[in-house]
Amino acid sequence: MLPPAKRLVGTQLERYIDEELYWVLHAARQTGKTTFLQSWMKELNGPGSVVACYVSVEKCQGIPEREHSMPAICEAIQKYAKDFNLVIPPTPTTSPESALDKILSDWAQLVAPKPLVVLFDEVDVLEGDALISFLRQLRGGFATRGIGKFPVSVALVGMRDLKDYLISSKDGMVLNSGSPFNIKQDSATLANFSKQDVIDLFAQHTAESGRKITEEALELVYEQTGGQPWLVNALFDRCLNWLNLSATETITADHIQIAREQIIKSRAVHIDSLAERLKDPRIKKVVQPILIGATDLALGRDDRDVLFCMDLGLVIYEKGLQIANPIYREVLVRTLNSGYQDGMPEPEFKWATANGDLDIDALMKEFQLFWREHSEIWEVKADYSEAFPHLLLMAFLQRVVNGGARIEREYAAGRGRIDVAIFWKQSCHIFEIKLVHLKKGFESTLEQGKTQIARYADIFPSTTRTLAIFDRRPEIKAKPWEERLEIFKTKDASNRELLVFRG
Repeated sequence: MLPPAKRLVGTQLERYIDEELYWVLHAARQTGKTTFLQSWMKELNGPGSVVACYVSVEKCQGIPEREHSMPAICEAIQKYAKDFNLVIPPTPTTSPESALDKILSDWAQLVAPKPLVVLFDEVDVLEGDALISFLRQLRGGFATRGIGKFPVSVALVGMRDLKDYLISSKDGMVLNSGSPFNIKQDSATLANFSKQDVIDLFAQHTAESGRKITEEALELVYEQTGGQPWLVNALFDRCLNWLNLSATETITADHIQIAREQIIKSRAVHIDSLAERLKDPRIKKVVQPILIGATDLALGRDDRDVLFCMDLGLVIYEKGLQIANPIYREVLVRTLNSGYQDGMPEPEFKWATANGDLDIDALMKEFQLFWREHSEIWEVKADYSEAFPHLLLMAFLQRVVNGGARIEREYAAGRGRIDVAIFWKQSCHIFEIKLVHLKKGFESTLEQGKTQIARYADIFPSTTRTLAIFDRRPEIKAKPWEERLEIFKTKDASNRELLVFRG
């Protein structure tokens, strides 16, 4: 357990109470928001100088009508006050338009002479009139806030920053910039674990149990998760409780790799909810260009859909937009091409060389036949249509090597390709996948690919290198298959042998 307050970015907690401010905390799912809020609540209540209460409004999800949502929020306030052994305010008898204002005013009066602090969690599930009424009633009390009158400080907590869910009312009146929620400069977020946090977290377990972990394993945990708290804890949990290790066995990088694969395949709630998000058009708009390495000048860091993806923890900006961590990258690809994998027959060709390694020449010839037979039919049903060639080839590779190899993928917006490394036995086989864009011909794409795969091969010394180029230009797709498909060998920019697939 790491102290969550140390991960709070962009604020000093004491300031919000001392200066009687209303503020926002936003962070992705499973990053420790609830843990932080309840921990801070107990800390505030400890000395007895403040009455602080955590209140989740999650039960109001899907209830946009204020006549139903406002009573539910008031009930939630009473429930959490009771659960935490605090003074419980009476049920308001006023209309939904003033019920929240009334219960908070009564509550502040009951706890006086102590100031009241309320930490509202899951606020971004509110929608429609419910959200408008909630914010307007808080805004109405803000002007008279103070001991015995109204909460001196209110936190609005959720996955998204407030600017993403301030909406217009039915009468067209915008929640204006003069409201107490115009506090972008006072928005806070919870950072992911740092590398030192990951080390410190397991060090606590070592101190309690004597169990050790290698430095390489800790490095791999941080590299694969990017410090995402749920993923970090899930990897450690798998190693400690699922791999049947002896009580004295040291956890190694190999154990972390096994745990990683199990987490991805298990589709735990956190992973499954992430996969479900890919159906959202806003997510698709951002993820598809990242997946194919395209540059979309409209997708800057201020784009609302990009901000939405960043608030969800799915996307980060590091020299361009990219998926937040390698585990999410793998989940994303496997989710989007799972239907292709399931629809593929078991490979029936001789894919292994005499020494048991992958026969890449045979594998790509088999894919060529598969692409010719199935691509046009399957593409019609593709949800992420621009990324269809990438997803189908990766599904084919996954189907071939399932259970016998490890696949790592690299992709980010603006790179113009996706890189795949298959680690099979003692060998590393590199694949780079590129699209021929409308303003580029095949030859220029090939030359660019030769340079790019040479750089990637310098990072992953490889047994083989394969460049797959898909030419989806209308004039090319109109040609017969015999003129479109080709497999040949050439040299990359470092004069190493390169297998080229053209489809």
